[in-house]
Amino acid sequence: VMATGTPDSQARFGQSVKGLLTEKVNTCGTDVIALTKQVLKGSRSSELLGQAARNMVLQEDAILHSEDSLRKMAIITTHLQYQQEAIQKNVEQSSNLQDQLNHLLK
Repeated sequence: VMATGTPDSQARFGQSVKGLLTEKVNTCGTDVIALTKQVLKGSRSSELLGQAARNMVLQEDAILHSEDSLRKMAIITTHLQYQQEAIQKNVEQSSNLQDQLNHLLK
């Protein structure tokens, strides 16, 4: 709508429109900055989630490796127990043989 009237009122109307336009441009710029910050924050969140997922995979691998190591250690422990029992029997038999030899040599 064109303003009719004196050049003075037209100038005031132009200044008013210019002021409103400047205000809207400033608001729009502020909104763009806020949106950009939010997008960047979302991007960082995505990066952090990705890093957390990678860390979880590494931890899971470490746990699986530890479980495997524990299974192997349990098997080794069982074998060592069998060997200890065999050595203990051999020591007892050796002691019996020593007694028999001493008895024979008397």
